[in-house]
Amino acid sequence: MSKSRRVERVAALIRREISELLIHGIRDDRVRQGMVTITEVEVSGDLQHCKVFVSIYGETKNRNEVLDGLHAASSFLRGELARRLQMRRAPEIIFRLDRGLEKGAAVLNLLGKLEKERSAGMDPLNDLE
Repeated sequence: MSKSRRVERVAALIRREISELLIHGIRDDRVRQGMVTITEVEVSGDLQHCKVFVSIYGETKNRNEVLDGLHAASSFLRGELARRLQMRRAPEIIFRLDRGLEKGAAVLNLLGKLEKERSAGMDPLNDLE
């Protein structure tokens, strides 16, 4: 098995296990208050570091609290991953906020506004001339 294929497989396993642990394993109220979705997992080639990108639904203050809770739980998650995946040494877990869904929603909102203006007879492109 090639090294990159192994890394991809480990990333998929980590994503599955952390998702399960977010639902049933973490008791931190900060994490439980938000809707957390894992959008991507990147594992380094030597399997020592893992970036987990998460999308958190809610207000900015709540997102920061949830992210703080995830950071606090990272050592617990690392230990659980080592046990569940039977790894000698589980990777260090770093959580990153993924703003891709937010940006996508903002673009869709902007496109919706443009469509409303166009259907109301106002052509925003004519204003540029």
